[in-house]
Amino acid sequence: MERRATCHCGNLALLCTGEPIKVSLCHCLDCQRRTGSLFSVAAFFLKDQARPAGGPAKVFRRGSASGFDVDFHFCGECGSSLWWEPQRMPDRVGVAVGAFADPGFPMPEQAVWCDERHRWLELPDAIAGHDRSPARGGQGG
Repeated sequence: MERRATCHCGNLALLCTGEPIKVSLCHCLDCQRRTGSLFSVAAFFLKDQARPAGGPAKVFRRGSASGFDVDFHFCGECGSSLWWEPQRMPDRVGVAVGAFADPGFPMPEQAVWCDERHRWLELPDAIAGHDRSPARGGQGG
């Protein structure tokens, strides 16, 4: 399977092949600020499953609670954050699930940083919640 993620204006794209390793929802305040929403939903793919298909991307590097930096790739025209590379998981890329514009995309299997979740937001019981980020296979920023 091949999926195409694009920014809002369509100038930046990423092609992803196969199924994601994990789909994760993050409530951390950094993701809230980055998305302008209550959380971020990321599909994590192995780096060799994802390749740029338009661009160029601009990059913003920031630290994370894990102590490792994360490089966010975004469109210089519309500002959409499309994918990120967490140094904590150097073999993976996180891709903004909304950028696939696919309502049938797999549901997140976990929610991380739930201690920063808006208290009125309810999630399905099928999504495992973690107060912070689990030690292995966490959110990556």
